[in-house]
Amino acid sequence: MFSYCISDRHRLRLLEAHHAAELFALADANRDHLRNWLPWLDLTRTPADSLAFIQSGLRQFADGRGFIAGIWIDDKLAGIVGHHPIDWSSRTAAIGYCLAESHQGQGFVTASCRAVIDHAFNTLELNKVVIRCAPLNGRSRAIPERLGFVHEGTLREAEQLYGRYIDLAVYGCLRREWDGGTLT
Repeated sequence: MFSYCISDRHRLRLLEAHHAAELFALADANRDHLRNWLPWLDLTRTPADSLAFIQSGLRQFADGRGFIAGIWIDDKLAGIVGHHPIDWSSRTAAIGYCLAESHQGQGFVTASCRAVIDHAFNTLELNKVVIRCAPLNGRSRAIPERLGFVHEGTLREAEQLYGRYIDLAVYGCLRREWDGGTLT
């Protein structure tokens, strides 16, 4: 299975079926915080829902359409990062991420995204990686900005979030522009 060591404390690993209870507990413990930005939380009501998500991610991986990995900090699941399925006809992928509130502001998501983007450009040879996030989600927007992505625009009312529509800021990076995300 996919595994990538970022540091002695921080690793990315493909989520497997036996992680379902841990993934559900993570989502449930961070529900109030993550609900501000992520539309899927109300659909995650039991560990079985987390298992279905993991199984979908494993099918995506098996089909060569990218992966969804757990962000492991000190050997505990702290978040997820991965591709929304790769579009091989245009060699593009969007990536998404979320992290437990208790681990935010420590660089874990930036480092995780850097690893996923390096893999996308250098191993998968994709041409473009996109990150979409709510304009008011400053922490999430800081990640593509920190990694040198270009703000390409804002999609108006592009996502339904619990009965209301929100805009999405779109950031993109082309393979020829990627320098490893060395901006600080």
